[in-house]
Amino acid sequence: MKIAAVVDDENNLQPLDMGSSIILFDDESKEMKEYENPGFANPRGGKEIAMSIILRLKPDAILVREGFLCPGSYGMSRGRIKYIPAESEDLPANLKSLSDLKNRAVDELDFSFFRENE
Repeated sequence: MKIAAVVDDENNLQPLDMGSSIILFDDESKEMKEYENPGFANPRGGKEIAMSIILRLKPDAILVREGFLCPGSYGMSRGRIKYIPAESEDLPANLKSLSDLKNRAVDELDFSFFRENE
């Protein structure tokens, strides 16, 4: 399974427009690749920009927490990848329990994961 995540410089999971890097981890090869996030710090459409890059990388799933997506980025990705609700913001800690991550992968998310903050 290929798992995508958006992270900051300390490898903490971030909303799509708040992390400087996009990580793609392949659990079969144990290879981790890092890509620049063009949606980083972009107040207009940053989450959608990041999601378009993530979708081009063809992950099977993406690690998310509440507020990480927006309606646009969720709509773009729904039906194309699975979502894994992360229990912590620490990417290495999440990747330590790969079998648990795979079991938590879902096709759809609760509204709280992609609602717009007011």
